[in-house]
Amino acid sequence: MLTVRGLHAWYGKSHVLQGVDFEVGEREIVSILGRNGAGRSTALKAIMGDPVPRGDIRFRGRSITGLKPHAIARLGIGYVPEERAIFPDLSVEQNLLLGIKPGQKRSRWTLQDTWALFPQLRERAQAPGGALSGGEQQMLTMCRTLMGDPGLIMIDEPTEGLSPQMVERTGAFLGEIAARGISILLVEQRLVIALRISHRVYVMGHGRMVFEGTPDALMQQAELRREWLEI
Repeated sequence: MLTVRGLHAWYGKSHVLQGVDFEVGEREIVSILGRNGAGRSTALKAIMGDPVPRGDIRFRGRSITGLKPHAIARLGIGYVPEERAIFPDLSVEQNLLLGIKPGQKRSRWTLQDTWALFPQLRERAQAPGGALSGGEQQMLTMCRTLMGDPGLIMIDEPTEGLSPQMVERTGAFLGEIAARGISILLVEQRLVIALRISHRVYVMGHGRMVFEGTPDALMQQAELRREWLEI
């Protein structure tokens, strides 16, 4: 589905990503773990073309390195940023409809799916997005991205700032997304959630990958976890 080789990215003179390799398969949930500042979020942004990457990024066998973000999205990559980026003055329903791509005829995700899974969004369908709670805004952002029928969705810190109850709902929601055949690349700070739902995990440190394997394999690497993950 997605293959990344030798990915480099800069912010000004700061060399943030220094030759990163990773991949996501069909119907797979893959998490990138690491401390803040390791480069995890930059990796997602670089795949979307901002910052401009150097390296080889392939989606469904096609090179997307150097393409504009809108072109990458139209090929089937969805991106949910950490800051959520809803339109606060538009209604919940309008926010969702904006996720539909021009000319799109079908989607594995519809308005009815959103209403069924999140009745509180249906009840507030005509309310402005800015009036929602943080957890509701996170659900809205992910559902809006799914309305565009991506083959792969990249989600940056979906549980940041959420209540324990919403964290559990988010974990279940990610499982529902994968069950519909949509691959997930997840950046997540909460190890419990990431290790529970992921098929494979990567650990990033100082702009490089320092581990790749299954969640069980990572749990057996106590020294690596202390060095790169635990506070």
